[in-house]
Amino acid sequence: MAETILILGACGQIGTELTQSLRLINGNENVIASDIRYGEDSFVKEGPFEIIDATDRDTILEVIKKYEITQVYLMAAMLSATAEKYPQKAWELNMNSLLIILELAREKQIQTVYWPSSIAVFGPASPKINTPQDTIMNPTTVYGMSKLAGEHWCNYYHKKFGVDVRSLRYPGIISWKTKPGGGTTDYAVDIYFKSVEDGTYECFLDKDTELPMMYMKDAIDATIQIMQANSSDIKVRTSYNVAAISFTPDQITSEIKKHISEFEISYKPDFRQDIANSWPQIIDDSKARIDWNWSHKFDLESMTKEMLKNIQSSMMSM
Repeated sequence: MAETILILGACGQIGTELTQSLRLINGNENVIASDIRYGEDSFVKEGPFEIIDATDRDTILEVIKKYEITQVYLMAAMLSATAEKYPQKAWELNMNSLLIILELAREKQIQTVYWPSSIAVFGPASPKINTPQDTIMNPTTVYGMSKLAGEHWCNYYHKKFGVDVRSLRYPGIISWKTKPGGGTTDYAVDIYFKSVEDGTYECFLDKDTELPMMYMKDAIDATIQIMQANSSDIKVRTSYNVAAISFTPDQITSEIKKHISEFEISYKPDFRQDIANSWPQIIDDSKARIDWNWSHKFDLESMTKEMLKNIQSSMMSM
């Protein structure tokens, strides 16, 4: 039986590309995109689209019944840097939206839930290098706190009620299709755009700040792969570590300069530096690789080539 999928937060950085990938697999009419407001016309017109506030249970249930939804991907969230400016709103959005979906799954309104976590669940006491699946977690941000609490809610609903909820701890996600959306790792997206558009970039992190990152294609592959895996293979019901590459602003600059030799970068760290300092540098994702055969494809070199090529092409077509 084909899945009928609802994506909440479909107009976000990951949601946009996830929607398109799921539609290629399941067919346009079987993947219902939704967000609190309309996205770009071309995206909205590709298939079914609904305006949904992710904290509005009644509307969510109405749409689930309307389309006979079997899977929900809850991608709506307020990200790390933005959440620090609006902590209470961030907590309410990030927590209430998850609890609504978990309850609907408990009530058998839907069969499977995907909810993303983040490396923001780790904190200053977590090991920085090869951060293990299970370790000390003392997040310092509202975003990280909400994700850590959410992981425990997911595990609770699975253990107590048998809810099939699956999750990944995303590192920084890098994409050329959607511009940055308020995350601490977003410098690694913005730097590519600025290198092509302006030839210069002012970075809000120190040059030697190493963070885990992942190209969007790998992130989408990981998301779809965990959802396609047999339930018995999903051994972790909080959230899986997933990793691809780790680098610093200095290293990504060197890679960009291989293609744009005149590119210049300056550094002006702000409050996001403290957030980055609390996060891991390299993630151990061996559990995901063992349990459901996760494997990334892109390194810094291949990702940089793709990013610059696609940004340049999109600018030329404007």
